[in-house]
Amino acid sequence: MEIKIYNSLSNKIEEFKTLKENEVSMYVCGPTVYNYPHIGNMRPVVVFDVFRKFLSYVGYKVTYVSNFTDVDDKIIKEAKKENKSEKELTEFYIEEFKKATKAIGSEVPTITPKVTEYIQKIIDYVDNLVKIGAAYVVDGDVYFRVSKIKDYGALSGISVEDLKVGARIEENNQKESPLDFALWKKTSEGINWPSPWGNGRPGWHTECCVMIDSIFPSHFIDVHGGGYDLKFPHHENEIAQSEATHGNKIAKYWMHNAFINFGNEKMSKSLGNVIYAKDMIEKYGGAVTRLVILSAHYRQPVNFTDETVAAAIQEVNKMQMVVKQLALKLQTGPVNIEDGKPTYIEPFLLALADDLNTANALTEIYNLIKLANQEIRVKEIDYKKVNDIFKSLLDMFSVLGLDIPYVKMDENDKNIYKNYLISKENKDFTQSDILRQQLISKGIM
Repeated sequence: MEIKIYNSLSNKIEEFKTLKENEVSMYVCGPTVYNYPHIGNMRPVVVFDVFRKFLSYVGYKVTYVSNFTDVDDKIIKEAKKENKSEKELTEFYIEEFKKATKAIGSEVPTITPKVTEYIQKIIDYVDNLVKIGAAYVVDGDVYFRVSKIKDYGALSGISVEDLKVGARIEENNQKESPLDFALWKKTSEGINWPSPWGNGRPGWHTECCVMIDSIFPSHFIDVHGGGYDLKFPHHENEIAQSEATHGNKIAKYWMHNAFINFGNEKMSKSLGNVIYAKDMIEKYGGAVTRLVILSAHYRQPVNFTDETVAAAIQEVNKMQMVVKQLALKLQTGPVNIEDGKPTYIEPFLLALADDLNTANALTEIYNLIKLANQEIRVKEIDYKKVNDIFKSLLDMFSVLGLDIPYVKMDENDKNIYKNYLISKENKDFTQSDILRQQLISKGIM
């Protein structure tokens, strides 16, 4: 199957060809853990989880890495506020992030490194940049020389001249250029570590470079992803450091997801419209929340409105209904539910192969649900066809991470259903109602 992906670096749709056959190395920038994750944090969690699941389904072995930034000024400030150590604060919110990840139907990445586990390697990385002349030291702070990178701005499309014009040059700034960025910050406040330049902590842009270098020995990966807001300066500055260190741009493909909006207004703390993921999931469920996110192409904004949430609730209910009906028909019919690759899934996979088009993939699900409803209502059911539809739907839900379960009936359940049909046929409505309620309580009907 030919897979095509929009590469943010080239601004083109490109054929997806991995560095190693049937293997994918993928790194996605994770959260800075100082508070509960908001719903906006969940978009990359969902998008890249679906990409991972899709690639795995079509035969790739995926190593998916997403980090936790557990050292930052915001963390230090919040730890003081809550009268906790930075480690106590970050460990709590890391677990909360993992809970939200699972609750929304995503798997925890293959590897989830923390910045604090890589401090010595970060120091060594920065030291090397200083030694090769790509960085310089000013009174304990270390800055990267952007002038060393000829095509700085290649990812974001922003020219160095435009950046210089727009840069706000601070008074008494010791940097050689306002575009240069911090690799190491001298400080004695909060959590800090000794280094050749004095006590301090790493700059944000260096952390991901070092974790990628440490986890992937080739220092070059298939996919680097994250939110669109990370494109500049974070990812641009990652590329600059990798260019200086290894002569590459870290990843062959760069993928960026768009924002989440509420009522067509970008989610922003300054606007006061930040909604915690745990609250959204608790109110509507993980499947509904996830479906809203998947309803738009990952490079387009997602709108959380009363209308989009209501539509997602309706669609999830339809999914649950059809899966229960199919499972009931098949488990009480003349054939067994068999394993094997389903055939109705192909259009769905082709949609995802086209730049991870989840909106079109969902359309294929809705079309198959319509077909399923038609097939289970005919007098002479084609059980082989119904079984194929059922397996196709289950695999589709699995790839998209939508939790649409069904009850695997035991012999007692089947006897209850058999007696329910007999009571109904004999017009013993009192008994049939009792048995029907039993089946409903078990989640079978």
